[in-house]
Amino acid sequence: MMRRELFEPEHEAFRDTVRTFVTKELVPHVPEWEEAGQVSRQAWRAAGAQGLLGFAVDDEFGGGGVDDFRFNVVFNEELVAAGVSGFGSPLHNDIVAPYLMNLANDEQKRRWLPGFCSGELISAIAMTEPGAGSDLQGIRTTAIRDGDEYVLNGQKTFISNGIMSDLVIVVARTDPDAGHQGISLLVVERDMPGFERGRNLDKIGQKSQDTAELFFHDVRVPARNLLGEEGQGFVYLMQNLPQERLSIGVAAIASATKILELTKDYCRERTAFGRPIGKFQNTRFELAEMATEVEIGQVFADRCVRDHVRGELSVEHAAMAKWWLSELNKRVIDRCLQLHGGFGYMTEYPVAKAYLDSRVQTIYGGTTEIMKEIIGRSMGF
Repeated sequence: MMRRELFEPEHEAFRDTVRTFVTKELVPHVPEWEEAGQVSRQAWRAAGAQGLLGFAVDDEFGGGGVDDFRFNVVFNEELVAAGVSGFGSPLHNDIVAPYLMNLANDEQKRRWLPGFCSGELISAIAMTEPGAGSDLQGIRTTAIRDGDEYVLNGQKTFISNGIMSDLVIVVARTDPDAGHQGISLLVVERDMPGFERGRNLDKIGQKSQDTAELFFHDVRVPARNLLGEEGQGFVYLMQNLPQERLSIGVAAIASATKILELTKDYCRERTAFGRPIGKFQNTRFELAEMATEVEIGQVFADRCVRDHVRGELSVEHAAMAKWWLSELNKRVIDRCLQLHGGFGYMTEYPVAKAYLDSRVQTIYGGTTEIMKEIIGRSMGF
């Protein structure tokens, strides 16, 4: 294991707490959740009771009151290490929480944050549509003001926590003629008339993460559920996407690290032609290359986390972390599966599950291609 200088003693103490929780409360239930296509609400409430939801939320609302993304990193790394790919806490803590903390007014915070932190209110954010993915300016969902309400119409797809969510931040056009300046964020609550959930989508991986289509048919959303200012939604999205992308990068490098370690053990134990396959030069070279790349990736990931904690993470560095670490993870897992031979193709082996679970990382949160476009534009091209 490489030496890391990212964490303080309090983070490592927190890691012990998280590891115990994940081992006791999550790991035993993964098979049943994979079969059901979603985790249990009890798991969310247990995470809330353990203080694992809303680290950065003020303690007056039931949160941890500590705005330090390194705690998020620890939780995410332990989920990956345990092979728990479907529990939606990274979405809840890393992606949704900043919107509620930074944009919600006092009344909204009192209404939503206690349940958010206790696990009683599961959250989601609905950006992607059938015709608009990484290009957020292409969204067509509309929310037209009518007195003290917005009338919401449209469709979203590939929404993580889509089935279980109680609060959904919906990206919609409040002024269809104003381009990106006409986009706003509305919080839609469970059971609002006209809000319907489609099927729990059948994915190739992350089977226990409920991912759904969402439909809005003349949903009357109270104006008091507007998050932030009308017309500023696109700006808010751009401000919060770097943390989302860093979160994906953190999970990606944690996955590559885990699978590489498992593969090294396998290569010590598996024999061919009378000796461990790790004794063959080709195997050693493959492992050496991956070990080098993973260590380089971890150093960059940790640097980005440190920058983010200081409030200095740039949009382009977040994009670099997202695309390069997710592509690295994909590449490492593919090579590790090859070293496992036929056993790597069996779903009972962690490398096979990781192969399926990790494939989406180069897609969600902005595709690799879009990340490169962001970086290229930052270079003046």
